[in-house]
Amino acid sequence: MPVHYQPGDDHVVRITIDRPEARNSLDMDHFAQLRRAWDRFGGDDDAWVAVVTGVGADFCVGADLKTYIPQITSLQARLTEEGLTEVDGYRLDDGVKAVLRDTRLYKPVIAAVNGTCVAGGMELLGGCDLRVAADTATFAVMEPKRGLFAGGGTTVRLPRQIPYPAAMELLLCADRLSARRVLAMGLVNEVCAPGDLLDRALDYAHRITANGPLAVRKTKESVVRGLAVDMKEAYRIESAIAAEVFSSQDAVEGPRAFAEKRPPVWRNR
Repeated sequence: MPVHYQPGDDHVVRITIDRPEARNSLDMDHFAQLRRAWDRFGGDDDAWVAVVTGVGADFCVGADLKTYIPQITSLQARLTEEGLTEVDGYRLDDGVKAVLRDTRLYKPVIAAVNGTCVAGGMELLGGCDLRVAADTATFAVMEPKRGLFAGGGTTVRLPRQIPYPAAMELLLCADRLSARRVLAMGLVNEVCAPGDLLDRALDYAHRITANGPLAVRKTKESVVRGLAVDMKEAYRIESAIAAEVFSSQDAVEGPRAFAEKRPPVWRNR
């Protein structure tokens, strides 16, 4: 089954991993589909926020190890032999781009974690800005239990997103933790009943889309870029982005709408 991309008339896109027969694991084709979904979202001016979720009992359990390794090995051989960067729409970096590692996607992404979130699912979670989890969901960085390494961004992002001891518990113990436990760690924003999951995620999305989309996007850009540099450079980035936002049409519209006691009409520019 595919990765679904469902745009809405509320500026919110739903991206759904629909492979429940394989626990929403990702083979080469599904990694490519997910990467293309993020590319489409990033390039769509009418899409301001994305909600990503899974079908069935799992959010995402990462790469389908039975198929992905031989597929990516074959792809690498073809790319090398033919001197190309892409073959039949597939790239070597589809996997890392699918989990939002090292991308320039500054639009907000909300995870609606419907079930098991391990391995590449945790890496995808690390690329999401807000996270809502069903109370039946579980979370783990399982790679060390298999003698493997979480190389899709988890060892870099997790210690920057939650307190160091909590991050190291997840990374080193490799235990499966409940939604309530990771809520206490600060890994997710909210835990709810499974039947309320999408409504709660969409509530966050609509609270974001009520704000100026350019201001929201540039705020995330300042945060993400600032975390990658020292304080002096981060302040320089913040000042440059602030000047860009304050010179926008939306920065004129927001105060005007407030003064006129009406909802703002955002131009996204």
